[in-house]
Amino acid sequence: MRGEAARRTAGPRVAAAPRRAPRLGRARSTLLTVGVLVGALVVPAVTAAPSSAAPSSATDYPTWQDVQRAEGDEQAKQAEVAEVRAALRSVQAEAAEKSQVALDTAAAAAAAEADLAEATRTATSLQAHADEASATAERARTRAGRLAADLYRDGSTDQMTTRIATADDPDQLLYQLGALDQLSTTWDGVMDEAAVAARTAASLHDQAERAEDERASLADQAEATATAARAAQRRADAAVAETESHSDELYAQLAALRDSTAETQRRYEVGQAVAAQAAAQAAAARAAAETARAAGGAASSADNAYPSTEGVTVDPAAAQAYARSAMGAHGWGDDQFGCLVSLWTQESGWRANALNASSGAYGIPQALPASKLAAAGADWRTNAETQIDWGLAYIADRYGSPCGAWDHEMSVDPHWY
Repeated sequence: MRGEAARRTAGPRVAAAPRRAPRLGRARSTLLTVGVLVGALVVPAVTAAPSSAAPSSATDYPTWQDVQRAEGDEQAKQAEVAEVRAALRSVQAEAAEKSQVALDTAAAAAAAEADLAEATRTATSLQAHADEASATAERARTRAGRLAADLYRDGSTDQMTTRIATADDPDQLLYQLGALDQLSTTWDGVMDEAAVAARTAASLHDQAERAEDERASLADQAEATATAARAAQRRADAAVAETESHSDELYAQLAALRDSTAETQRRYEVGQAVAAQAAAQAAAARAAAETARAAGGAASSADNAYPSTEGVTVDPAAAQAYARSAMGAHGWGDDQFGCLVSLWTQESGWRANALNASSGAYGIPQALPASKLAAAGADWRTNAETQIDWGLAYIADRYGSPCGAWDHEMSVDPHWY
């Protein structure tokens, strides 16, 4: 390993190739995710954030002096290419863990918010039913009070029993007795109604109180997960910013060593990485479809959730426009575009934040696992164009064309590609 003093020494630089053109919705300050760009390395999902005490970077970056020294010697040049690629892998891997945590916690926060919303609806509904039952009980009690007043009103001339006892006409007596019996029956019914309504109201109020306790607990959980998601995003932002600041230069160094341009080199490295992932991606998609079949359902965009859109540009029309412009790099014409639109409409609705809740597939092309998208760039969680670059490279390697991928998608049930 070269000494740190040599690393810090600024030497004459080889003119770097132009940086990659600005991309749809690029906002480096809000980038959240990153992964391995070259080779077959796929960073697995993680469940916990790394310790804040860890160093920001342990990567030993090649300098432009190293590149210049290697250019005159083919063996040294190949060794330097390997070192630059190793640096790319390292800087991407250092940020990948934070990036996956950002995605996981965003999904957890979205799920917590959904649980809270459902609990709020339940508590509100129960409280409304409890209030309605209380009002019914109160009306029954009021009616019972009026009947009691009729039965036991003060004053002998109006008292029901007095009127019955002093009746001279037998027919009038029978009428009064019938009226008393009917009033008594009504009284019993009203008292029963009042008792039932009171018990119902009490039960519903108890349920509403428990539901409110559950809602309050879920509100605390939702706030905690949202706080964790924001913290994970900040860590990922910093990691991605550092990664991109180095990876652009490393691509330029590779281009200088291989007599190409940084953009050409980037495309080549992405293609190589995605090709290494393709078989595993297809196997994962097939397994997810089989799992869905065994569960009695079909894997589809209906299973997608859409975690926090903070930092994510969700613009299906703009995403389709970019995809159409990028197809030519793979040798495809407009005749393939309709198949691509159909494919990714079915997979994700062309939404950059589409996350399959059951399988973990993510993004417009539904990479599985999500971290595979990192082969195309550090901003895979937030940038539709990075996702599209990965998806087009995957289709090219696995199916040859969008129509080939669409034909496969429609030939299997549940659908996958």
